[in-house]
Amino acid sequence: MNDKTLDCSDIDQYLGKKIAPARMKEPLHNNDFRRWVQAMHYPNLLHYDHDFAAESRYGRLLAPQSFAVSNDDGHGAGPACVGFVPDSHLIFGGDEWWFYGPRIFGGDEILNEKYPYDYVVKQTGFAGPTCFQRGDNKYYNQDGDYIAKQRSTSIRYRRDLAVEMGSLDATEDPDWSDEEMAEIQGKKYEYIKMMHDLGHGKRYWESINVGDELPARVIGPHSIASLATEWRAYLFTIWGGTHRPGMVMADFGFTEDFAGHENDPVMERDNPELTDGAYFGPSRGHLFPKWARRIGMPRAYGYGASMGAWVLDYLAGWAGEWGMVVHSNANYRAPAFAGDATFLTATVIDKLVDDEQRNVVQVDCKMKNQLGGTMATARAEIELPTRES
Repeated sequence: MNDKTLDCSDIDQYLGKKIAPARMKEPLHNNDFRRWVQAMHYPNLLHYDHDFAAESRYGRLLAPQSFAVSNDDGHGAGPACVGFVPDSHLIFGGDEWWFYGPRIFGGDEILNEKYPYDYVVKQTGFAGPTCFQRGDNKYYNQDGDYIAKQRSTSIRYRRDLAVEMGSLDATEDPDWSDEEMAEIQGKKYEYIKMMHDLGHGKRYWESINVGDELPARVIGPHSIASLATEWRAYLFTIWGGTHRPGMVMADFGFTEDFAGHENDPVMERDNPELTDGAYFGPSRGHLFPKWARRIGMPRAYGYGASMGAWVLDYLAGWAGEWGMVVHSNANYRAPAFAGDATFLTATVIDKLVDDEQRNVVQVDCKMKNQLGGTMATARAEIELPTRES
């Protein structure tokens, strides 16, 4: 392909049509939740400490709101990655979430209904013509309770153009001093202590004012080890753990060296190592700098779905066990590169009773690295208890 175009016409035939769901083969276990919050660097006792959770309003451990995406076979990107786009690659562009009240507990079985939604092609400085494709994931439990909807955005682009246009200068991880690391650990604990101080208490809607700033949350510095830990927390990466609908990565237009056999149920029984996208296939650029550079990234980089989880966890941890994130719309600008640290901040920009008579605060959230570069922005609504209720 010598021209600088991106043919996305094959996507049209899939829009609005339900695609095959993935489903875990066994009910969820508390250790699935523990593994998740550990990988997402979210030390909220409600999701991993048996005794604390037993004294909570729920009386037992439960999954964080961010855990819903772990019940999919592709980080929620499946319905945003249909159709053949020649010689392309994919990264995450954002996630919009709606939460409807039901929570996820051990013993639950989650079904994800998936529908391709829409797409648009725009010119970008990253890779020239770039497809922004969206798809919906609707998560239900075994009783049919509607837990959440995720509208995921994928960014599909010509790999060769991204390499040609991309800046590959920053190929070395930053070097953090012992003093800088100690400062980061101190900042991390400030957020953790905020959750401890709130405990089982309520953060009342009446006590929040427009302009209030949430305590900052720090994650990282990221490393290939921490990124691999995140990958392993997604349940679909476990051999034999998922009813896989059977997809062929080459059918999406991934080039041969990135297509591989990820989520291939036939190969999983024959040679499961070849089905692990972290080693072979479209996800290998996350953990191997050599392969990252082949898709226009300077070094190993994190997962977009994890960035979405960081935002949800950040806001839910502040809201406490009596609060809930009811909506969040996050746009990803740049990935979390190995060696970088991530800083999340948020400011209350509105306070209202919404159309469903919920008392909510609206926050503006920003995610930046240690150099001040914007990684993501998000706008979210958080329901909080009132003194009267």
